[in-house]
Amino acid sequence: MSGIYIHIPFCKQACHYCDFHFSTSMKKKDDMVLALAKEIGMRKNEFENDVVETIYFGGGTPSVLSNDEINFLIAEVYKNYKVSENPEITLEANPDDLSSERILELSKSPINRLSIGIQSFYEEDLKIMNRAHNSAEAKKCLEEAIKYFDNISLDLIYGIPGLTDEMWKQNIDTALSFDIPHISSYALTVEPKTALKKLIDTGKIAEPQDEVASNHFMILVETLQKNGFIHYELSNFGKENYFSKNNSAYWLGKKYIGIGPSAHSYDGKKRGWNIANNTLYIKSIQEDVLPIETEILSKSDRYNEYIMTGLRTIWGVSLDRIEKEFGLDYLNYLLKQSEKFLSDKLVSIENNILKPTAKGKFLTDGIASDLFYLNLEE
Repeated sequence: MSGIYIHIPFCKQACHYCDFHFSTSMKKKDDMVLALAKEIGMRKNEFENDVVETIYFGGGTPSVLSNDEINFLIAEVYKNYKVSENPEITLEANPDDLSSERILELSKSPINRLSIGIQSFYEEDLKIMNRAHNSAEAKKCLEEAIKYFDNISLDLIYGIPGLTDEMWKQNIDTALSFDIPHISSYALTVEPKTALKKLIDTGKIAEPQDEVASNHFMILVETLQKNGFIHYELSNFGKENYFSKNNSAYWLGKKYIGIGPSAHSYDGKKRGWNIANNTLYIKSIQEDVLPIETEILSKSDRYNEYIMTGLRTIWGVSLDRIEKEFGLDYLNYLLKQSEKFLSDKLVSIENNILKPTAKGKFLTDGIASDLFYLNLEE
């Protein structure tokens, strides 16, 4: 199984917390779509023996593309790759782009999964984040989307300054009222060089508090599990048969090709990333040159990656796989580094699988970095 990720680097406006690569100018949109289509063709040899099972439009805001443009890019994938009989084809979309007419149009396209960037049902939160939609649009687009799409995911953000536990519970309950089968939820993080960082530094917005985010996370996990969701990855909750196949492939170390400026690719041995500049990306593709840098992953890079992704998922870190793929030195190192977390009951080992406990889940990324293999000779 392998996947194709297509990065659409345009947004109507910049969300205050976002540090992804995008532009708010649509001037180069036509050239970009042609460049994306060309890159899809230029890279087909990378998947000669692979079947594409997922196509994912991320961004940016992919819903700024017209249906014709989306269908054109999907057709290019079909033209150049072996695609499975029933691939998961996801479009990330914002509520303000999802009018009733647009949702109906999309339902007639090959798109069979929507990932909707709701973030919050409260006006004050949406203003803090500088989202392009309002609360009424968020609810309206979900009412319409569930008429035509069965496979829908929505995003929610917690830990927002001023968002009380009660308000957060209400946000989750509102999401659940639409009977959506998948929810992705993230803590509001303050990235350098974002508008949010500037607003915090100038005292216009309070800094997000870890303790608040940790409480919100516990409420989220408890509420969604009670409602039949499986917490299959740190930030992702899905009902049976509704896990994101695209994202699960990343976490399970499957191959994927990233198309578009700033997109990342991985083939099990090396990682690649495209230039994060729209003008230079288009120019390079027009000149038949892939604007990609690659690095061969060392043994400890691959080990660290497996620790990070494994700990974040319900599949955990297999001690058998560590020994088989990386050797006894790595296994012994991992067991030694895990001792303090085992004694603090932040991780457990069952059936030779290392996983965070309920108490350790919110701390997963910090635990993983303590288990990384550092400064060891290859």
